[in-house]
Amino acid sequence: MIIASVAIALCLLIGAFFVLVGAIGLLKFNDSMTRLHAPTKVGTVGIGALLLASMIHSYTFGEGSLHELLIMAFLFVTAPISAHFMAKVNIHRRACDTPPSPPRDETWSTLDVPEADREFVETK
Repeated sequence: MIIASVAIALCLLIGAFFVLVGAIGLLKFNDSMTRLHAPTKVGTVGIGALLLASMIHSYTFGEGSLHELLIMAFLFVTAPISAHFMAKVNIHRRACDTPPSPPRDETWSTLDVPEADREFVETK
């Protein structure tokens, strides 16, 4: 029981720390793309630790419940997707700098070997 109480307290402290850091990051960052980083980390790590504390508590001091596990799975699946959509909206609205274009050559993102490297590949 004491080990479970310590694990619960540790999970609560870790979760509270990440939620606090995420809230501060949301307020401190200037543009929307950097603000996007803070809540996604809170959604995965901070809320995950708080839900883990709730799961440990329910299994230790009462009847166990898997509701927290389902909530955690839902958050872990939806947080990256929602962050991706928010980032895409910012890029399409031109509210941020667009990513640089890829280099223009015939071998980028293909299986072709450049002429300069073909001699090295053939000698092996």
